[in-house]
Amino acid sequence: MTLIRVLLVDDHPVVRAGLCGLLSATDDLSVVGEAADGEAALAVAADTDPDVVLMDISMPGMDGVTATRRLLDSGFAGAVVMLTSYAERDRVTDALGAGAVGYLLKDSEPGEVLAAIRSAAEGHAPIDPRVAGALLPSRTPAPGAGLSTREREVLGLVAQGLANKQIARRLGITERTVKVHVGNVFRRIGVADRTSAALWARDNLA
Repeated sequence: MTLIRVLLVDDHPVVRAGLCGLLSATDDLSVVGEAADGEAALAVAADTDPDVVLMDISMPGMDGVTATRRLLDSGFAGAVVMLTSYAERDRVTDALGAGAVGYLLKDSEPGEVLAAIRSAAEGHAPIDPRVAGALLPSRTPAPGAGLSTREREVLGLVAQGLANKQIARRLGITERTVKVHVGNVFRRIGVADRTSAALWARDNLA
């Protein structure tokens, strides 16, 4: 079993404690660090190299959107999932635009949070259905969606039904790099799972 390393970023200690308790009850998720603001999150992420960062949006000092952007600009290869109380369209688009692959609301069921962390670690884009319904239609891009050559290659192999490990072997890159590419592709073409990505590729890739 692969252990998924998680960094918790939230300015409320009780929220972090609750999440720690939730994750500690699983066999495949491990909390490797905590941070109370975006600045601290960057430092802890550099020290712990988590697979998934569970990030609040509204925090004193550096907020979660800025922290996400700076984290990914630094070369971080993991996935960022927002866990917040805010469902406003602008906040969601700002977070995803900064590079977050997922967006959850804090009143989600515990099982939904665990599933989202696992999904993000596998290269998917877990988005709460309560925000996805309003968000995804408007984010449907034109064919091509500004995908890089490598992202188009990865998407083509996803459409063929290959798993991340198979794609990594085919392209001669690491499985973790594949996860990053898959998350970026999902975000850019406005889908949340591999089936939808395959359908998009069928309709839009030459």
